[in-house]
Amino acid sequence: MAEHTRFEKLVADAKKNITEISPRDAAEKVKSGEAVIADVREKDEWDEEHIPDAIHLSRGTIELDIEEKVPDTNTMIICHCRGGGRSALATERLQKMGYKNVRSMAGGFKAWKAAGLPTIK
Repeated sequence: MAEHTRFEKLVADAKKNITEISPRDAAEKVKSGEAVIADVREKDEWDEEHIPDAIHLSRGTIELDIEEKVPDTNTMIICHCRGGGRSALATERLQKMGYKNVRSMAGGFKAWKAAGLPTIK
């Protein structure tokens, strides 16, 4: 398997500039209406299984689509991917775009499922 050391460094650097949230805390924020979950995985990953009430905003186009889906820059947005790397990068980008309350879900979708939280297939 190929090493991803440059990607891992990019993610590690991004994580210095963002805030992570646990899957359980993310679920509570969404349940209470305090936050929206943005799934930044690819469409095929989303189609296979995703978090109920999440919005799909693939990392490749999130900068183009975010303002239409979440126009209020004060809205809490919790980004997630499969393992936490892509969501960390997306979170950092959204912060650079002026979103003030963005989080990355620690451990991503894998951690959400491991916590026994609900998904849709």
